[in-house]
Amino acid sequence: MATSLEAIKQPIEEELNHFEVRFREAMRSPVSLLDKITYYIVRRKGKQVRPMFVFLSAKVCGIVGDSTYHAASLVELLHTATLVHDDVVDDSFERRGFFSVNALWKNKIAVLVGDYFLSQGLLLALKNKEYRLLEIVSNAVKAMSEGELLQIEKARRLDIKEEIYYDIIRQKTASLIAAACSAGASSTTQDDEQIETMRLFGEKIGIAFQIRDDLFDYGTDDVGKPLGIDIKEKKMTLPLIYALDQAPKKDRKHIISTIKRYSDQPEKVKEVVDFVRQSGGLDYAKEAMLQYRKEAFQLLHAFPETPSRQSLEDLVTFVTERKR
Repeated sequence: MATSLEAIKQPIEEELNHFEVRFREAMRSPVSLLDKITYYIVRRKGKQVRPMFVFLSAKVCGIVGDSTYHAASLVELLHTATLVHDDVVDDSFERRGFFSVNALWKNKIAVLVGDYFLSQGLLLALKNKEYRLLEIVSNAVKAMSEGELLQIEKARRLDIKEEIYYDIIRQKTASLIAAACSAGASSTTQDDEQIETMRLFGEKIGIAFQIRDDLFDYGTDDVGKPLGIDIKEKKMTLPLIYALDQAPKKDRKHIISTIKRYSDQPEKVKEVVDFVRQSGGLDYAKEAMLQYRKEAFQLLHAFPETPSRQSLEDLVTFVTERKR
């Protein structure tokens, strides 16, 4: 059973509270429209999973200092920028149960707000001469853009194989969690081996996290995202890729044709969901997720046992067993 987030936060509770104040400061602007939008975003922030990865990774490797706060702010600013831009790209009018920025203020303003967060992150790093942190997080943003474009390119043809799927999620999702963990480590140690171990740990967790997200598309829980939304958006996820690989040629052609032509029809989406469920695609994806989690734990156990390491382990369990 996953430990509660409150319990996981205990070793870094003081740091997270201090971080919130500093982060709000980093988002301030003399432009009142921008200030109003940033206030709206901060009020509706999520579970703070990425700052938690930064601070826990930092504590596992050393003593938290100013550099760790810079790392957490940089990761969160760039993460927020990508979320705002993603909602524009996906024509999404909802984020975590609230209206998205583009729903309330239209696309043009949303793109500019995302650009503002991006530049604030870059300036924060430059102002504090955090060049290594800047390199870590900039590489993640580059990978996220490439992953998103690779997914769009492949969605047109629906020909994604497993290795391409992993390439996409490694870039799109895992790169930012990998950056959070390696930036946290980099803020408290100069040991390249430890920083790389933390990066790999974050990457494996990011992949497991995304597979968990993909499973929601076929589940019965109310997870804040409609059932079959990935199918409607023609996203090839692991359960579907496995189901298609196992299917006879005739069935495979029928399902691919259904996704291409009828993904806007609820009864056709349900047909695809049922096909994946019956094929063993969900069990296969869950096994893959648990394998990545196991490999992440093995990497984490290279570090001494501390309350922070335990919390990091519990956080991994939390994100892979979450219900939404």
